[in-house]
Amino acid sequence: MNDAMDSAPTPDEVDDNSEALAALFASPLFAGPDPSVVSDVQSHEEAEATQWVEDAEVYARVQQIYTAIVSRAPEHKVQPSLDRVRRALDLMGNPQESFRTIHITGTNGKTSTARIVEALLRERGLRTGRFTSPHLSSVRERISIDGQAISATDFVQTWDDVEPFIDMVDTESQAAGGPRMSFFEVFTVMAYSAFAMAPVDVAVVEVGMGGRWDATNVIDADVAMIMPISHDHEKWLGHELTDIAFEKVGIVKPGSTLILAPQDPEVRAMAYEQAHRVQANIVDNFEVLSREAAVGGQLISLRTPAAVYEDIPLAMLGAYQAQNAAAALSAVEAFFGGAALPANVVEHALMSTSSPGRLEVVKSSPLVIVDAAHNPAGARVTREGLEEYFPGPRVAVFSAMADKDVAGILTELEPAFHSIVLTEMVGDRAMDIDELQEIAVDIFGEDRVRVETELLDAVAAAVDIAETVDPDAIAPASVTVLGSIMLAGHARELLGASIVDMESHA
Repeated sequence: MNDAMDSAPTPDEVDDNSEALAALFASPLFAGPDPSVVSDVQSHEEAEATQWVEDAEVYARVQQIYTAIVSRAPEHKVQPSLDRVRRALDLMGNPQESFRTIHITGTNGKTSTARIVEALLRERGLRTGRFTSPHLSSVRERISIDGQAISATDFVQTWDDVEPFIDMVDTESQAAGGPRMSFFEVFTVMAYSAFAMAPVDVAVVEVGMGGRWDATNVIDADVAMIMPISHDHEKWLGHELTDIAFEKVGIVKPGSTLILAPQDPEVRAMAYEQAHRVQANIVDNFEVLSREAAVGGQLISLRTPAAVYEDIPLAMLGAYQAQNAAAALSAVEAFFGGAALPANVVEHALMSTSSPGRLEVVKSSPLVIVDAAHNPAGARVTREGLEEYFPGPRVAVFSAMADKDVAGILTELEPAFHSIVLTEMVGDRAMDIDELQEIAVDIFGEDRVRVETELLDAVAAAVDIAETVDPDAIAPASVTVLGSIMLAGHARELLGASIVDMESHA
């Protein structure tokens, strides 16, 4: 018999030991947790596990819904009719008529301005909805309630609410030889439904593309905003600035107030003509009186039709953001009948507003900035902001969509960067890397262009280059990822930035 068997206890010894252990555990010397506490802890853990499973199912459902919607005609493909959106909303009882609206178009600055407008409205105690596009990380960013992306549960519920009506309109349209509702048309209907169900007092709605035929333009907004118009989406909106402006001024409706940002003289004349045609009020007498860079943003003084607002902290970078703030402030004044806003409302709103993906610092060491500039006008203001706030050696990481004016964008950026690292994006719209390299070499010169197909490799290469340009530079070297909103969103995710809860990447 081996040693283990020799030392094994007899059955009687086992019984004696069990009784002794039971007595010990029951004695004050071994006071364990109260059984009811143990039960509570177990119940809590079971509840958490159940909730985790339920959440995972909801997030999976969000992804499933998004995949189904994105299979429709893409948002950049304009379908010149509002009939499908109007029909769907009419079947639903016209939810868009249950709240007031501020409608924003223009080429650049729409999303940042929408965020500022919404913050000002919330500071005045109103419940808000915000519809913007495209998204950076999660599709749920497009529909926000009270400044927060719609929850996954509410996103699913909204889709369940509108799906029967979308199906009905699809069937009717296809029976008449027309298309199904597009990606953007569906999301517009979802947004208006979600805002009505919340319910919100006012919605801040950003045009997807153009204005006149944009799916959002089924609303009759109290205030229409036309931000600076420049060349973009020329394949769909036209090559001449006046062609683009013609589409955008179409959001100005009878009896509304038009907030008109500084424009090319021809564009300004067209906006005035549209406003007079529909008897809309025009507000364009607002301006930035002064601004100075400050840590994390800038200190600005603004003049609007109602007041002068002095030394207001704005938590966003760049002169263009100060101009956006002036327009946003004028819009909210108009929304409330033209009266000046309390100084504390303005200060709290502008201090709390951020605009992810717009001159956004996503890492401080090494210094990495993400910007969504995707047209020459956007590239110009980005370059100016970088030169003001980040004077150290700069290297760009760049990619772009094939339908963009890449040569125009790179020409604007070239003076601000020591060199540029090109990378690839997924999707049919992305520009071929060889074509991108050819354009970049023509503008930057071969010695200043490098190619890294993977984004993380491109950022790492750019950091290496930036840090060796001038080791003795007083200001830190920086890397800026830009050229596409999709690229900006991908960079934010890879580098750890987040807008909504990161459980969902739908």
